[in-house]
Amino acid sequence: MCGFIGVITNRDRVDSLSHYVESGLNQIEHRGPDEKSLSNYQCDKSNDALIFGHVRLSILDLNNGHQPFESEDKNVSLIYNGEIYNYVELRDELISLGQSFKENSDTEVVLKAYLYWGVDSFIKLRGMFSLAIWDSRSSTLLLARDRFGKKPLFYSKIPEGLGFCSEIKGLLELPSVDPSMNKVALSHYYKFRYVPSPYTLFEGIYKLPPGHYATFTSGKLVVSEYCNLADGTARQKSQLPKDPVDKFLSLFEESVKIRMRSDVSYGAFLSGGLDSSAIVAMMANLSSKPVKTYSVGFEDNSYSELKYARQVADAFNTDHHELVITSDDFINNIERLIAFRDAPISEPSDIAIYLLAREARKSVKMVLTGEGSDEVLGGYPKHVFERFHGLYALVPGFLRNQVVSPVVDNLPYRFRRIKTAISSYSDMDCRDRFPRWFGALNDEGNRNVCVEEFWARKDSALDYCFSCDDTNSSLRNILYFDQKSWLPDNLLERGDRMTMAASLEARMPFLDHELVDFVSTLPDSCRVRGTSTKWILREAMKRLLPKEILARPKVGFRIPVNDWFRGELKDYVYSMLLGKESKSVSFYHLPALRDILDQHSEGKRNHEKLIWTLLNLEIWCRQYI
Repeated sequence: MCGFIGVITNRDRVDSLSHYVESGLNQIEHRGPDEKSLSNYQCDKSNDALIFGHVRLSILDLNNGHQPFESEDKNVSLIYNGEIYNYVELRDELISLGQSFKENSDTEVVLKAYLYWGVDSFIKLRGMFSLAIWDSRSSTLLLARDRFGKKPLFYSKIPEGLGFCSEIKGLLELPSVDPSMNKVALSHYYKFRYVPSPYTLFEGIYKLPPGHYATFTSGKLVVSEYCNLADGTARQKSQLPKDPVDKFLSLFEESVKIRMRSDVSYGAFLSGGLDSSAIVAMMANLSSKPVKTYSVGFEDNSYSELKYARQVADAFNTDHHELVITSDDFINNIERLIAFRDAPISEPSDIAIYLLAREARKSVKMVLTGEGSDEVLGGYPKHVFERFHGLYALVPGFLRNQVVSPVVDNLPYRFRRIKTAISSYSDMDCRDRFPRWFGALNDEGNRNVCVEEFWARKDSALDYCFSCDDTNSSLRNILYFDQKSWLPDNLLERGDRMTMAASLEARMPFLDHELVDFVSTLPDSCRVRGTSTKWILREAMKRLLPKEILARPKVGFRIPVNDWFRGELKDYVYSMLLGKESKSVSFYHLPALRDILDQHSEGKRNHEKLIWTLLNLEIWCRQYI
């Protein structure tokens, strides 16, 4: 696991930029505290010059894999962030094809695979990665990112050429990168609660979308997709295995097993829910030693799941560690974690994950986590509700708007899922409806709260993450959006920043592409059956998990900010959003903003999601704008 930064420029500018690239590298040292390098390259065939900076967190082949990694003829150089779990199998395949190897690192395998197969090699990589390859044979810089976007990669076209980095903070060190706000991206932030690719909140700084690569040659940048996800198209009827559950379990076991390949100590995050419990159960079956597990909870037992995590830990005799956090932990860490993410923190759980990662890092360098299970297997209530949107659309508009919506809107908070469902149902276009399930403001709310400059507008640049095909099932359409946008731009971005801020690597068995591709061949009923979510995982885990864990309803990793915003954090929120020092107050219609805060603090409405969104944006503005 690593981080990198680089600039491609002209020869006469390379010396003047080296200092800035080194400063950017220092900004991402937390991603790789074990090793650091800075290298320059000049091309004989053109006026191009390149600066590569790299930091490394050593997990595999600790004494080798130093970067940049160069081909034997020195014509091709690689810097790379990630882990390739099938590197052993790919290495054997390449040897059978006549390739030779000097060491046993996955880094050499990535480069040799590129030299043999070109960009087609990326689809063979079973793992997580972002990379930069300098190919002097064609004077081309190539950037690429794994199909799910587990590892980040940002870039910015600058007068000197092109800058790229694992985190935005590194690019901000370059002299011609101006940290001004992208107002289009901000309008998307209000809608999604995160900034969807290819945007960031910074003008001129972009994310390379998942499953894409970019080439930069002769000053021209071209971005192309090398891999799409199967749920974006209708399921192709094919011969299913005799026992799909058995096949799923076999693939899941293999996915966990190859992610346990490590030359350093490792463990697992354990919430006590189905996903993390499944991973811990499989790890325990595969390991001869007790698995190290790490759980986080709260003093308020109505939110804490520590007792459930402890139940799983006892069942599998793990080496268990627990962490209890309070509202003070949030106040003390929120600003520094926004700085780690270079963006507002979309979910309160980000902070808890960071604190847990910091605790785990005291005894391990890598953990397995449950990210991706819900987005692949259909684990959210929305995956149940979305199937009925077509029926709700048949209800006459005046009944929906004048009867159903007002009644549901006034239901108590305990009916929040019904309220969210009906609110989402009101949007007929999936480009509005899908983000609404977890978003902060729909278009009407955006216009009521924000000044016109920040109103949401249709943006064709985001069309790539939607599949609204009538020939596809409603479940597959919404899962495609989850996998293309919600997962990489929110959950995986969170997971990367919060764990790497603690210099801890996180691996995600549910996002093994062979497992995901198999699930996509199955009928929808193998994922969502009636009101039961993740059906195939539940069936598979009957062979491994105690009944009481399987019977638990989905809770989610909830943080008690609802109560904190009415209690110990109330004055802090009002001061940040309405005080004299507020940087974002001019973004809003003041009476509407004040009404939102008053309604929440007085217990009339629950606006915790929206208030969290606005509070984090305010802190981000204070740090960067």
